[in-house]
Amino acid sequence: MTRLIHLSDLHYGRDDPELETPLLDTIAELDPDLVVISGDFTQRARRSQFARARAFLDRIAAPTLSVPGNHDTPLDNLFLRFLRPFHRYKRAIDRQLEPVHEGDGIIVAGVNTVNRFAWQRGRMSRHTTARVCRVFDEVPDKVQIAVLHHPLEHGPEVDKRLMKGARAALQSLAECGTDVVLSGHLHEARAQPFSTAPGLLFVQAGTGLSTRLRGEPNTFNLLDIDGSRIAVTTYSNALETANSPAFRATGTAVFERAPSGWDRVAETVGPTRAAQ
Repeated sequence: MTRLIHLSDLHYGRDDPELETPLLDTIAELDPDLVVISGDFTQRARRSQFARARAFLDRIAAPTLSVPGNHDTPLDNLFLRFLRPFHRYKRAIDRQLEPVHEGDGIIVAGVNTVNRFAWQRGRMSRHTTARVCRVFDEVPDKVQIAVLHHPLEHGPEVDKRLMKGARAALQSLAECGTDVVLSGHLHEARAQPFSTAPGLLFVQAGTGLSTRLRGEPNTFNLLDIDGSRIAVTTYSNALETANSPAFRATGTAVFERAPSGWDRVAETVGPTRAAQ
């Protein structure tokens, strides 16, 4: 079994410092094989914010894989935004914008969905999707996981525009055998098959540290992957107290791969074994 932690939207510069150590302590206790961060390390892509994000990553013992988010390119410096949008991200986080990690039973491909010309809305080109599929074609017998900041599907309650190229990318990823897509951006936790591509499991992380909450507490996801069976546990600070902030497991959904797509075969709500 492979254990993967999925974080997103740390938003240093608009974060809650009281949650940083509890979050890192929980990550260490869970002892993951890989920690994935799906973008928005910073609020305004400032050097001081990236420095804090780098210090956070340095405190994680497990390997990490990161992709940028739209907040990781400068909003108020147009020269950097259009000519060197990822300069600060590369210096602080990772020189690779689309890294790949191959582990025991999994292959994880990072995708850069940031569009420098449209700050909020991302984009995913056919060229990018083809690259991801080529990565997965080399190891067809492993669980194939794509990581991107912007979701490929929105629920009816989301008022943001869907990423440019999302529908075509979702279809192409499904056709080339992708198993799971991890994303962030919306500050909402979710785990379910895509409505238009049930062969793909959609796992979305909320915000790990940001104070910009959208009706949910701070959360992250734990994925326990055992071949065609994946358990997704959401960790939340909803039960924290003023004197003892903490992240605890608040529910687990278990999915199994069937010929027709992913089936939810079990679900628990409330503290789970993964919290112990």
